[in-house]
Amino acid sequence: MCGKVLPVPPPTTAPIGVVLARTAKTAGRAFDQALAAAGGSQPVWQILISLKTHPVANQRELADAVGIQGATLTHHLNGMETAGLVTRRRDPENRRVHLVELTEHGEQLFHRLATAAIAHDQRMRKGLTDTEIAQLADLLHRLAANVTDS
Repeated sequence: MCGKVLPVPPPTTAPIGVVLARTAKTAGRAFDQALAAAGGSQPVWQILISLKTHPVANQRELADAVGIQGATLTHHLNGMETAGLVTRRRDPENRRVHLVELTEHGEQLFHRLATAAIAHDQRMRKGLTDTEIAQLADLLHRLAANVTDS
């Protein structure tokens, strides 16, 4: 059956999803640049934060904590191990499991990236009041809930 297609008027404002996606891209790109200037990247930063929270983690726990697939995490860990940021060793209680730990060099990079991340966050908050930041956080959580709840 062919039905008649009714004309849809153009939106008077940009859809929230479009604005949010563009803003996320812009903010993400700026964060990538800030981390790169400090010698890191978002995946490395996420792994370092997780290892600071849980100083010894197995690769599966680490993948879950940072939201990176196992093979992708292995790729990042290989580079981080080569750069001297982490060490991996077999778990003595389960030889199939690799434990990951920060090295002193990894600790130093964590502090450089933390400084960059804090500066980026302050830049993002510029011109916003504490109340506006709280409202923004609430609105973002509600938007996420709107698209994840059925």
